[in-house]
Amino acid sequence: MAPGAPPARDGEHDSGGLRTALAGLTTRGRSFLAAGVAAAVCAYVLGQGDLLRVGVLLAVLPLVCAVMLHRTRYRVAGGRRLSPERVPAGSEARVHLRVDNVSRLPTGLLMLQDRVPYVLGPRPRFVLDRMEAGGRREVSYRVRSDLRGRYPLGPLQLRLGDPFGMCELTRSFSTYDTLTVVPRVQALPPVRLSGEATGYGDGRQRSLALAGEDDIIPRGYRHGDDLRRVHWRSTARHGELMVRREEQPQRARCTVLLDTRTVAFEGAGPDSAFEWAVSGAASVLVHMLGRGFSVRLLTDTGSSVPGEGSEGFAGTGQESADAAGLLMDTLAVVDHSDGTGLSRAYDVLRGGTEGLLVAFLGDLDEEQAALLARMRRRSGAAIAFLLDSGAWLRGGAADGQDGGPDGTGTAGERLRMLREAGWTALPVPPGAEPADLWRRADQQRVGAASTGGTAGGAS
Repeated sequence: MAPGAPPARDGEHDSGGLRTALAGLTTRGRSFLAAGVAAAVCAYVLGQGDLLRVGVLLAVLPLVCAVMLHRTRYRVAGGRRLSPERVPAGSEARVHLRVDNVSRLPTGLLMLQDRVPYVLGPRPRFVLDRMEAGGRREVSYRVRSDLRGRYPLGPLQLRLGDPFGMCELTRSFSTYDTLTVVPRVQALPPVRLSGEATGYGDGRQRSLALAGEDDIIPRGYRHGDDLRRVHWRSTARHGELMVRREEQPQRARCTVLLDTRTVAFEGAGPDSAFEWAVSGAASVLVHMLGRGFSVRLLTDTGSSVPGEGSEGFAGTGQESADAAGLLMDTLAVVDHSDGTGLSRAYDVLRGGTEGLLVAFLGDLDEEQAALLARMRRRSGAAIAFLLDSGAWLRGGAADGQDGGPDGTGTAGERLRMLREAGWTALPVPPGAEPADLWRRADQQRVGAASTGGTAGGAS
């Protein structure tokens, strides 16, 4: 339940009626009822009026408790609040529960229980003492998951008891909330780009500076134009007041390609190669969005984030935070695909414009490596992180993990193919830190540039 929302309530009546109330009698309540009925029968047979009054008292007491408790449970409201509603994998969130007694009668002992998935921890239970009329009780518990996903919390269950212990009834609320566990995001170091605009408007400014003042195309003066933008040379040439055209805002683009093919990754769990790839993609997306880039998330299936524009997510301040939230929500539930190739992603990139391309890839065959080589021609700079899922399962080193051009084995061969096509390609050994690999990608780019090779840039 969102903060500040009113507590959820169910209807005021129950179809079970008295039958539901009698079904909640405890052993003590049933014993009192049986004793009262037996005493009343004996009093009738023996003609003892005093015994009859005792029997009626014993039989009526549990019935009155059941009826009152049945009415009271519809006067108890419950609510839930998550803090926060979106949490990184491995971090804790706190769930706040609230119970309000909205009736004019006090309650008896209450047992509160919330239903949670087993991956979030044990089912929380709380015992609340007698609640006065109009009173409120608040309790909280913590949940934690190492696995990404969206997990429902609820419905909330409340077990009520009368002060005499004659009856117990359970109240189930219909509302529930959802906890979103997103991938871990690691801060990446800021490193230089290679031949790309570094943010909003920089690319256009750079092109104007290189073109020179004579190449500026002026336009006629319009009412409201700043006189400081008057281009006097063009004014003298055309005989009328001319101003420089306003700078066309331009935002550098970055596409993050996430390989989700089942055939490309082995193993499962929070320490698997696939989870590292998802976490690495999340780190790059947040980093590039924070630096003012228009970012786009693309999977091997060719799908992207719902609500993403043609140029990806862009914005500053709250818009950037909202975009990051949408990206994280998508990555929280991303799963393996049934595809065997990257052709759909290639079709999407083929119609796009130049920009930075960052790919997180699993096991590749020769055909997919050749397809990735063609992708490089569609981007201004390209970085690839290759994960050998077999090495991750063994917990050892991947083939050619030293990152040099002389790597051996299948993984080393794929690295060479990508580097020859202009990629900045690095292997990802088990347990590697995204920040360290991001820094190594920039070092490899600088090294390739100093030797006259072609390599992508990092940011």
